[in-house]
Amino acid sequence: MAPPTGDGRSPAPIDRPILEFLQTRLQATAQVAQATITDTNGHLELQVTLASSYYPELVEEATLTVRWYTNDGFKIHYREVHPNRAWECRWDRHPNPHNTRDHFHPPPAAPTPGNDASWPTDYRDVLRLVLDEIEDRIASLWDK
Repeated sequence: MAPPTGDGRSPAPIDRPILEFLQTRLQATAQVAQATITDTNGHLELQVTLASSYYPELVEEATLTVRWYTNDGFKIHYREVHPNRAWECRWDRHPNPHNTRDHFHPPPAAPTPGNDASWPTDYRDVLRLVLDEIEDRIASLWDK
């Protein structure tokens, strides 16, 4: 059986070569404990567990989930698990009725609708932007 190519809501299939490239790059960093391409709930995606050593003890787990489509659409979801709550946000590029194609669902709950935004066109630049924002978030956690 072939793995699913899309998530059922996007007009384009998942771009597996981009997920594989991102997986290789992220696995090579100390900030990442594990990066795995999975078929969770029928959605082909890159699931990243961030290294707990980068976070203060109040963060039980931090993850990044990436779906990248062949039409350069994407969904990148960052999530921290804290005792009794989660803190999350999402960077998106996809057609939808609630925002422009490029948009951001802000923390702490990543609500819909999000905020209209503009993202770089190259997937490497998008990943760099997301990782920079995560680094800023980690710094703010340590400053508390």
